[in-house]
Amino acid sequence: MQKLVKFSRLLSVLPLMMLAGCNMVVMSPSGDIASQQADLILVSTFLMLLIIVPVLFLTLFFAWRYRRSNTAATYDPEWHHSTRLEVVIWSAPLAIIIALGAITWISTHKLDPYRPLDRIDAERSIPADTKPLTVEVVALDWKWLFFYPDLGIATVNELAAPVDVPINFKITASSVMNSFYIPALAGQIYAMPGMQTRLHAVINKEGEYEGFSANYSGDGFSHMRFKFHGLNQQGFDDWVARVKSQGTALNRDTYLKLEKPSEREPVRYYATADKDLYDAILNLCAAPGKMCMSEMMHIDMMGGGGKESAENREKLQYDNRHVEKGEGTNAATFPATGTPARSDEKPAGTGENGQQPMQNDMPGMDMNGGGHDGHSMPGMNHGTGDPAPAQLNNN
Repeated sequence: MQKLVKFSRLLSVLPLMMLAGCNMVVMSPSGDIASQQADLILVSTFLMLLIIVPVLFLTLFFAWRYRRSNTAATYDPEWHHSTRLEVVIWSAPLAIIIALGAITWISTHKLDPYRPLDRIDAERSIPADTKPLTVEVVALDWKWLFFYPDLGIATVNELAAPVDVPINFKITASSVMNSFYIPALAGQIYAMPGMQTRLHAVINKEGEYEGFSANYSGDGFSHMRFKFHGLNQQGFDDWVARVKSQGTALNRDTYLKLEKPSEREPVRYYATADKDLYDAILNLCAAPGKMCMSEMMHIDMMGGGGKESAENREKLQYDNRHVEKGEGTNAATFPATGTPARSDEKPAGTGENGQQPMQNDMPGMDMNGGGHDGHSMPGMNHGTGDPAPAQLNNN
């Protein structure tokens, strides 16, 4: 397998030289997981080229060899079968498919983002006394919030980790779905409101790497980027000390201001962070007066709360949690950033007031995002509140 990878890399040198001006971080990463994924791409491409290249060559050869002007070519209009050709034509692709299937099946399980790491790189296993670094990731509109629960700190749009230390990511979102992606570290993984995904990775080289959202999520998507720093242990300790010395406190009130949509958000440091805040964000109950999803699921598991649970209705209206009583909601094209709607034209099939004609016949479906019975999807409204507060940390 290693020889095949090395040979594939040699074959890829020529086209890569033609792309010298491009960012080839995906094919030359700095983390072991991303490196294994790059090897999988190269091996799969090489195996497929074993069929594609001969087919392309033979197509051109046959067109030249059996052209009309070549009277020396054998002409046999009665020919219709060759067992030898049939064996080659069917056995070669079948062997490639079997090889690709085996490699893909093994890699799919080995590189499962939920699977804990079993090595630091191809030559080193994880020492028994190694403690992984846990990072809790929240995709906000339009910025990234990182919690370090073991260190009691948090950051916005800046992530750091020591080299050769396994990183356990727990990932969620506050509103719409996003995708967490650091090409140099590992493959992308989705961030979804009310759900938690996981990613295990390790960075093997010191450096500054690009991280971003790989899933379109609205107006500020293009600038939803952050820096990932791979540091030696002393450098990471210094970074943590800087966060603690320059940061402020991250509590529920601070988070609710930070959560509001904003673009081009600068780096922020939080020296302390509410230890239960990530779980509250995950369960959609960071705002006061909201019932956590975990509590709601427990009630459902116990058979429901009966008529007396009617008072829980407002506690479960997650989608309009930023809207003050009596105010209307804004569409996704007009968030708190003040970005205007693209057009005043009403969508086809709507009434004079912009509502679907059959809306009143659909219980619980409030197209304005206000939520008729508390079952509309979380995160579908950006609200009318002010954007996030001004920069707190300039360093």
